[in-house]
Amino acid sequence: MERVIKSGNGWRIGWNPEAPEFKGLVGTDDWAIELTQAELNDFCRLMLQLADTMSQIATELMDEEKITCEAESDLLWMEVTGYPQEYSLRFILNSGRCVEGKWNPSAVPGLQQAAGMLQVF
Repeated sequence: MERVIKSGNGWRIGWNPEAPEFKGLVGTDDWAIELTQAELNDFCRLMLQLADTMSQIATELMDEEKITCEAESDLLWMEVTGYPQEYSLRFILNSGRCVEGKWNPSAVPGLQQAAGMLQVF
C-alpha cells in the first residue's frame, strides 16, 4: 500500500502506512498536523458520527437555527457548529502534542468525503 494524500478547497487528509509513528495527516491550505493511526481512526470516525448526527437533527430544526454538537474519544475532541447542511469542524488532540485545528464550512463536505474513502479505520 502506498501513501495517499487527498486535498481540496481548504482541506487536506493523508495516510502513509509506511510511516513509523505518524501515519495520518489532516490540515487546510495553511496548516497540517501528523496523526498516529489511532488518532486518524478516531478523527475519521468522530467526524462521520457528527455528520450523521447533524443530518438526523436537520428535521427538528427551523431553517435559521444553528446548532453545535460535540464528540470525544480518549485521543481527541471534535465539534461541529452551524446549520445541518453547512457547518464548521474543530478538533483538539487530548494527548501528547496539544494541537487544535478548524475547517470552514466550505471545506467540511470534501474532507468528510475523502475521510470516508481512506478506509483506514
